[in-house]
Amino acid sequence: MDITEHINTLATEGRLLAEAAAEAGTGAAVPTCPGWQVRDLLRHTAMVHAWATAFVTEGHTSYVRGPAEPDLDGAELLDRYREGHRGLVDALEGAPPDLRCWTFFAAPSPLAFWARRQAHETTIHRVDAESARGGVLSPVAAGHAVDGVDELLRGFQARPKSRLRTEAPRTLRVRATDTGAVWNVELSADAPRTVRGTGEPTEGAVDCELSGTARDLCLSLWNRLPLTALTVTGDPALARLWREKSAVN
Repeated sequence: MDITEHINTLATEGRLLAEAAAEAGTGAAVPTCPGWQVRDLLRHTAMVHAWATAFVTEGHTSYVRGPAEPDLDGAELLDRYREGHRGLVDALEGAPPDLRCWTFFAAPSPLAFWARRQAHETTIHRVDAESARGGVLSPVAAGHAVDGVDELLRGFQARPKSRLRTEAPRTLRVRATDTGAVWNVELSADAPRTVRGTGEPTEGAVDCELSGTARDLCLSLWNRLPLTALTVTGDPALARLWREKSAVN
């Protein structure tokens, strides 16, 4: 996916999030984020959008803390969320291709990083809002879901702070049954190392494989669907390890 596709996805997902939050009401519980109500979800996402916007518009080249979450509720909070989301989309659309600013893992460019990161951030929190509303979740395009899995495995979980570790070397394979995308996650006492696989039968044995549609993989690996949404083959302990240790802070 290119930068424009990510920005378009961000625009759509942010609108769907607001619609679901408005339907649910800010006092509704968010089943996918235990302990949160929709007001917590909106406050958090509004803060993240404002934080990302500042890097894009102000060009900070080192880490800067995010702003305080808005102390609002009800219609005022929804309006603030919508305003901030629109501001982020506008900032990304208007940013120069050679934008220089801080990022927290490798990307083709800072602009590509922030467009991609916020598209996926907003997708996951849109799912949270829709889970609070109830009913059928809006679809996640297969290409976007594959990219979300890739960002999670090769971006977030490759960082030194990843807790996804094993005493002895193990390998976890993640396979999208609808697109053919495959990732091999090499686990050890160090941070995971993930390489894109070929999907060929000769690719080699692994200790555990998680397989499902790209959408189900993305949402399950982000802990928005249960692992029972996937097919687990091999050692189920690695699937449990993911559930227990993969949370991103």
